[in-house]
Amino acid sequence: MDYNQCNYEEQYLEKPEMKPVTNLEEPVSLKEWIITLLLLMIPVVNIVLMFVFAFNKDEKKSKSNFFKAYLIFTGVALAIYLIFFIFIFGIIFAMSAAL
Repeated sequence: MDYNQCNYEEQYLEKPEMKPVTNLEEPVSLKEWIITLLLLMIPVVNIVLMFVFAFNKDEKKSKSNFFKAYLIFTGVALAIYLIFFIFIFGIIFAMSAAL
């Protein structure tokens, strides 16, 4: 084997350096999820907490990403409901105006 080929393989086949796991990259524990879900059952607090968990810099990444996705999903669902109700009320209004 040629020296240059061996050096090439060593250079590009090195293992990437492992970054130390920070507290924000640790998985969310079962206890934290249960507490979070119990807090989300409170009617007005749940909306505020979704934004707090999604955009707080001190929140764990997995939890933050989950709530960002949850907010997007909730926004899309709200838009679909809004379009549906505008459509239904438009039909009802048009029918009542025709009488």
